[in-house]
Amino acid sequence: MSEVETFRAPIIARASDRSPSSQILKSNWEGAGGVAGWLSSVDHKEIGKRYLVTAFLFLIIGGLEAAVMRAQLAQPNEHLLTPEQYNQLFTMHGVTMIFLYALPVLSGFSNYLWPLLLGSRDMAFPRLNALSYWVFLFAGIFLYVSFPLGKAPDDGWFNYVPYASRAYNPGPNIDVYALGMVLLGISTTVGSINFIVTLLRMRAPGMSINRVPILIWGTLTASVGNLFAVPAVSLAFFMLWMDRQFGTHFFDVSAGGQPLLWQHLFWMFGHPWVYAIVLPAMGIVSDGLPTFCRRPLVGYTPVALATVATMALGFGVWVHHMFATGLPVIAMSYFSAASMIIVIPSSVAVFSWVATIWTGRPVFTSAFLFFVGFVILFVIGGVSGFMTAAVPVDLQLTHTYFVVAHLHYVIIGINVFPVVGGIFYWFPKITGRLMNEALGKWSFWVMFIGFNVGFFPMHILGIAGMPRRIYTYPEYLGWGPLNLIVTLGSYLFAIGVLLFFLNVFVSLKRGKRAGDNPWDAASLEWSTSSPPPVYNFAVIPTVASRYPLWEGRLNQSDDDRSSMQEGFLLDKGRETMGTTSLDAEPDVILKMPPDAYSPLVLALALAVLFIGALLHSWWLLGASLVVILLASTSWLWPQRSLSQIET
Repeated sequence: MSEVETFRAPIIARASDRSPSSQILKSNWEGAGGVAGWLSSVDHKEIGKRYLVTAFLFLIIGGLEAAVMRAQLAQPNEHLLTPEQYNQLFTMHGVTMIFLYALPVLSGFSNYLWPLLLGSRDMAFPRLNALSYWVFLFAGIFLYVSFPLGKAPDDGWFNYVPYASRAYNPGPNIDVYALGMVLLGISTTVGSINFIVTLLRMRAPGMSINRVPILIWGTLTASVGNLFAVPAVSLAFFMLWMDRQFGTHFFDVSAGGQPLLWQHLFWMFGHPWVYAIVLPAMGIVSDGLPTFCRRPLVGYTPVALATVATMALGFGVWVHHMFATGLPVIAMSYFSAASMIIVIPSSVAVFSWVATIWTGRPVFTSAFLFFVGFVILFVIGGVSGFMTAAVPVDLQLTHTYFVVAHLHYVIIGINVFPVVGGIFYWFPKITGRLMNEALGKWSFWVMFIGFNVGFFPMHILGIAGMPRRIYTYPEYLGWGPLNLIVTLGSYLFAIGVLLFFLNVFVSLKRGKRAGDNPWDAASLEWSTSSPPPVYNFAVIPTVASRYPLWEGRLNQSDDDRSSMQEGFLLDKGRETMGTTSLDAEPDVILKMPPDAYSPLVLALALAVLFIGALLHSWWLLGASLVVILLASTSWLWPQRSLSQIET
């Protein structure tokens, strides 16, 4: 008898939500109730929802900051804000949108959906998953505590030296930013490790590497990229903090340091980070769009390969942010060419989406409109980015509002629109209710029109010479009318976002009840109830294709179809299936850890550690190290063993 047969024989079962085994599974996986259960939960679905809610709260805060800045810039010679207040607002807006919203909101989607998409019962490291959220939350609070005190970061989200050095910025503002970013980097790093291991070991039997959804590819490449990119920026911020606090000279040119080193380290991180907040969003569109086009994605393999290629090439283009710094011509030529070549894999994805729509039978739901809107904005943002890849053009446009326009088409157009579309798409899965379609279409058109009215004229302002990072401007330059249009358009966009949030709140209470699969979608998450049970799957499914729920309509033979109702039961505690990395063959029964307070305690101790470093309170720092040691010991204390296949 083979290993798989020995493994399967005693635990094969049929799925039933009312069977005794399902009740056993529920008791095994269900955590404690109340506040205690909420604080100790390691359920990926709960963590995913927390990421989504927290990221959207930061989106609202960042939007309010933008609204105040646009009021300041709506007319010439405005004095709503002082220069220092504007610098802090401008910096915190960038930090919030780029670091506290854009990636965490995608982590929310991935945390909630990955085990459901992969046919697993949880992520590979549930406690590490909880730790990543708590550290993210405390890092956001750490960065924002200084804001009401007027001591917030004030050198832009890019934080260039020497402006960020103690000689030019002696207050605690930059120290808050430096330590907060190192703390946030811990969250990003541990979360990325969790996603990578989950893909390699937690897929359902039969879900070989060429059958995973594109969202999985997007988050995987972003996670691998983060493991290489985040250390660069964490090192840069730590070196800057050392310069400011202990007199080192990493960036001090008078002592042999190099200010340009900061830009290299920052943009080695900064440009791969752009793809980290874009590729999972592209995955949302690649998985959601086929559902509403009633056909499989055109060119699955090229899109998957293009996703990986985009991140790989993304590590070779960072110097295009530095064309105006006086680098050698040969270096600028190489990075200019690389910045143009990277357009090719992005174009593969665009042609795939267009072909899917063209050859399908589109259903014009709110989610579909947001996905299509994303494709349009993706092209506009891509074209403006391609323009700045040419050195002569970039020398004219860098540090102007043209770059601000490009950045917002990337961050908002290529992130917010697919995210909102993804909420419409997966809201029934998360809540069991449908969102209001009429209100959803209103929110789309208001957001789409407002966004383009608000941000497209920034291209013209940049060409007209308006520099970025200015808090006011004189009337004679003639920038007033376009700035007023930009402000009004951004406010219209904000109204559209408000309609979306209103739709979410109303639908949570009054939304129409959704069935298990209201969209007639093809992927595994729609094979469970909506919302899913705490254990995700009554039995671990067996996958035979990329579209397991569409195999009948795709004329797949009955002998070679996925099995949703019969599979591995695994009800001896919190258990899930471990499979081989490439072919997803059953390999091991994984015993998952129970709920625990250790991730929360560890994250809180880490936050206190950084507070101690900020305040130079060494006793507080030492006490937090002791708590970190105790929490880590509690975390790692052996509780359950790993049951492996016996031959």
